[in-house]
Amino acid sequence: MPRSSRRRAPLAHPAAEEIDLLDVLHALSDPTRMTIVRVLHAEPERACGTFPVEVAASTLSHHFKVLRESGLIRQREEANRRLTALRGAELEQRFPGLLDSVLTAYDRTTGPTG
Repeated sequence: MPRSSRRRAPLAHPAAEEIDLLDVLHALSDPTRMTIVRVLHAEPERACGTFPVEVAASTLSHHFKVLRESGLIRQREEANRRLTALRGAELEQRFPGLLDSVLTAYDRTTGPTG
């Protein structure tokens, strides 16, 4: 079957009430994933291949999977690209102040540009 006619498997996203604190903290423990989250914190949505990270495409896919399965991001298909957004409002409702606190602390230790 030609690649263009294959459909990707649907992406799994946990419901907001199923987001686990330890999964979120684990996902935020990696500098590449922190870069993705910081970019999405500043921009509402972004195409997957446009993040300022220097990793192989397969590694980037892994990082997106960890972020998605932890509940930090939501991804959707649009034509031939995948768009990624931070689940900021859902995270704020589930763990008030957590994401802002982690981002602030990270910026203090690494500087705002990582």
